[in-house]
Amino acid sequence: MTTPTSARGRRRAPSRIERAAGRAAALQKPRVILALLLLLALTCVMLLDGYLRAEVGGDQRVRTGASSSKVPDKVLDGGPILTFRGGQASTVSVPSKTIALTFDDGPNPTYTPQVLKILEQYDVPATFFLVGSMVSRYPSIVKTMVQQGNEVGIHTFTHVDLSYQSDARVNREMQQTQLALAGAAGITTTLFRAPYSSETDAIDNYSWPVYKKLGKEGYTSVFVDTDSDDWKKPGVSKIVKWATPSGTKGAAVLFHDAGGERSQTIKALPQYIKKMKAKGYTFTTVSGVIEKRNTASGQQAASAGTGSNTQTGTGVTEAGVAGTGTGTGSGTGTGTGSQSGGTAPNGTGTGPNGEGGTAPESGTGSGTGSGTRTTTVSRLQAAHRTAGGMTLYEGKALIVAVAIAEWALPLLSGLLFVVGVAVMGRFGMMLLIARRHYRQRNKRRFSWGPTVTRPVSVIVPAYNEKECIANTLESLAQSTHPIEVIVVDDGSTDGTSEIARAAADKLGMHNVRVIRQENAGKPAALNNGVRNASYDIVVMMDGDTVFEPETVRHLVQPFADPEVGAVAGNAKVGNRNTVIGAWQHIEYVMGFNLDRRMYDLLRCMPTIPGAIGAFRRDAVLGVGGMSEDTLAEDTDITIAMHRAGWRVVYQEHAKAWTEAPGSLKQLWSQRYRWSYGTMQALWKHRKSLTDKGPSGRFGRVGMPLVVLFQIVTPVFAPLIDVFTVYSMIFVDFEAALLAWLAVLGIQLACAAYAFRLDKEKYRYLAMMPLQQLAYRQMMYLVLIHSCITALTGGRLRWQKLKRTGEVGTPAGVSG
Repeated sequence: MTTPTSARGRRRAPSRIERAAGRAAALQKPRVILALLLLLALTCVMLLDGYLRAEVGGDQRVRTGASSSKVPDKVLDGGPILTFRGGQASTVSVPSKTIALTFDDGPNPTYTPQVLKILEQYDVPATFFLVGSMVSRYPSIVKTMVQQGNEVGIHTFTHVDLSYQSDARVNREMQQTQLALAGAAGITTTLFRAPYSSETDAIDNYSWPVYKKLGKEGYTSVFVDTDSDDWKKPGVSKIVKWATPSGTKGAAVLFHDAGGERSQTIKALPQYIKKMKAKGYTFTTVSGVIEKRNTASGQQAASAGTGSNTQTGTGVTEAGVAGTGTGTGSGTGTGTGSQSGGTAPNGTGTGPNGEGGTAPESGTGSGTGSGTRTTTVSRLQAAHRTAGGMTLYEGKALIVAVAIAEWALPLLSGLLFVVGVAVMGRFGMMLLIARRHYRQRNKRRFSWGPTVTRPVSVIVPAYNEKECIANTLESLAQSTHPIEVIVVDDGSTDGTSEIARAAADKLGMHNVRVIRQENAGKPAALNNGVRNASYDIVVMMDGDTVFEPETVRHLVQPFADPEVGAVAGNAKVGNRNTVIGAWQHIEYVMGFNLDRRMYDLLRCMPTIPGAIGAFRRDAVLGVGGMSEDTLAEDTDITIAMHRAGWRVVYQEHAKAWTEAPGSLKQLWSQRYRWSYGTMQALWKHRKSLTDKGPSGRFGRVGMPLVVLFQIVTPVFAPLIDVFTVYSMIFVDFEAALLAWLAVLGIQLACAAYAFRLDKEKYRYLAMMPLQQLAYRQMMYLVLIHSCITALTGGRLRWQKLKRTGEVGTPAGVSG
C-alpha cells in the first residue's frame, strides 16, 4: 500500500479506511491457506475413515487351493503354534485336556463386551486376535480386555490376505496394528494370526514366505486345530459340538467375537465352557500353552540329569514366555530360559515391539538344584510388551485421529444430508413461488396503482470509471421516464468526472450534475447523491452499468403502492460470452433473480442489487442513509428498510446490464466483499430476530433463509463433491456418478425454468456442469475467507474492479 500524496506534493498519513484495507490485505493469504487446509483436513479424515472400513486400499481377495509343496511336512503336520527359533520352523501342540480359547476379528462394540463378561464370570482367559482398524475405533474395549487378563494378538489392520500383499503392505499392516494396541492398551504383542487361516496344513507356497518373514521378526503365528465354525451360524448345539476336541486331546479352539452377527456365539460360549470344565479341561492363553510345554520340557531335562554332579536344564520360551530349567544332583544346578525371536522393549520398526529384526532376550538364574527367570507380566500374557517411547505416542495419536474421524464423518454426513434436503427443498420452494410470482406479476390486469410519471433522481457513484461512465450516461439519455442524473465522483484519479461532463455535453443531457468529493467510499458517495437529489424517488446504479430505455419507468411503478419503500431491479451480466461470464450469468438468473421472486412474495427481500435499485428518498434518510458499517451497503440498507416497516419488492421487467468481473481474481475480490459484507449486515441487524412487527418478520423468516442458503449451504457444498469423488474412487463409481448426475439434472431443470421466466437463451446452461465443479469450490474458499475475516475483525475498503467498458448500450448487448 502506497502512502497517498496531496495535490501540493506533501505526503499525508493514510486514512482509517486505507489503514484497515492494508491490515486486511496482509491477512488475506493466510486465510486462503487456512481454507485450503480445512478442505485438505476433510479429505484426510475421509480417507482415514475409508481406510478403517477397508474402502480405501481394501483387498477382498482370498487365496484357495494353492500348492504347499514348499512348506516343510513337520509344519503341515505340526501343532497350531508356529515359531522360528534360531531361524528354524517349529510347532507347538496344545497339551491334553487343555483349551486355548481364541477369538478372531474383534473388537466389536456389541459382542466383544458380552464375551468378556462371560469369560470373567467363568474365570476363563482367552486370546483375542484383533483387527487393528477395529482396535483404533474401540480402544476402551481392548484396554478392558487386557486388564481382565486376556492375551491379544494381531489379525492385521484391515483384515486382508497377506499372501497377496507386498512386503511393504505386510509391514504396514503389522506396524499399524501394533500402534493401535499401544494407543489403546499401552502394549504391543508377539502373537499373530493371519486372516482366513485355519490349520497348519492349509499353509501354502504363497503364505509360507509371510510366516517366515514375520517369524524372523519375532512373531509367533497361531493357527487352530478345532474350529467352532460359529460364523456359519449353525445353531448353539452345533457350535458347542464342533468346538469340542475328541477324547482328551488339547486344542486351539476358534470362535468369533466380531465380523458379523454373533448372538449364537454368545449363547454357545457359556455352555461350551461348562461342558469342557465338566470333562476336566483347563482354559489358558497361547502363552499359557507354551509355558506348559516348556515346563514339561524342563521336567524331562531335569529327570534325564538326575544323579549327575552338575546338570543344566534348559526351557525354550516361545512368544516371550518365561522359561524354567531345573537340575537335580549333588552339585550346583543352573537353569537358563531364553526367548527366541524376542525383541528389545520399546523399540521402533516392524517387529513385535517395533524392532526391525530379532533381538534375543534371555534370563538366567542360578542356585542349588534349580534355575528360574522372572518376568514383569502375567505368565498368561507373556506375549505382551509394554509400549513406550515413540511407539506409545504414535499409538495414542492414531487413536485420537481415528476418534476424530469417527466423530467427524457421521456429523459431516448428517450435515450433508441436512444441506441436501435443504437445497432440494429450496429448489422446490423457489420453483413453486417463482411460478406464482411470475403469473401474478404478468397478469394483464395486474397494477401497482396509478402510473408513476413524476421525475426521479438517478444516482451514479463512480470511482475510476473512465472505461464505462460514458456508456452509462448514454443509456440514461435514452430513458423514456423523466430523470435527473447525479454522478458522484468519489475521488477518481482517471478523469472520470471530466469524461462524464464531456459525455453529457455530447449527448445534450442538461439534466446531468457531476459532484466531486474526496475518496470516502461508495456509501458516502450514495449519501451525497441522496442529499443532492431533487425528487422523492431515487434510483441507484453502478458506474459500470447500463439501463434499457424502459428500465427506469418499470423500476418506479411499484411506488404507486404507498407500502413499498424500495424496489430491486433485474441485474443482467453483459459480458457473458466467456467461461467466467457465463458462470456468473447462470448465477444471476438462477441464484439471484429466482431467489428474489421467492423473497418478494415472502416479504423478506435481503438485498437490493447495487447495479439497479430504487428507494423513497425519505425512507433512505429515515433509516440513516447508506451505512458505512458494512461492506454490503446494499444488503444493510435493504434490511434497514424492512425493519422500518417498508415493503421491498422485485421488479423483473426493470433490467440493467452490468459488467461482471472478467477474471477469477476479480471475481474472488467481489464475492469476498459481498459475502463478508452480508455477514456484517446480518450481525448488525441480529436484534430483528426478537423484534415484533415487520422487523421481526424479516428476522425470523428472511435472516434464517439468508444464513442457510447464502452462508451455510455454500460452505458445505464442497462436501457434495468430496463425497462424490470419494465414492467414485473407493465405493461404487456408477452409483456415485448417477447420484451426482441426478442432482445436476435437478439443478439444470431449475436453471432452465429460471431462464424461461427471464426469457434467456438456454445455450449458456452447457457451462453448468463445469460451474458446479469449479465455481462451487471457489465460493467455498471465499466464504471461509470471509468467515475468518469476520472472526479476526478485518475491514476492507470499497474495492475497485478492473473494467473494460465492453458492456455498452443495451442494444449492443449480445444474448
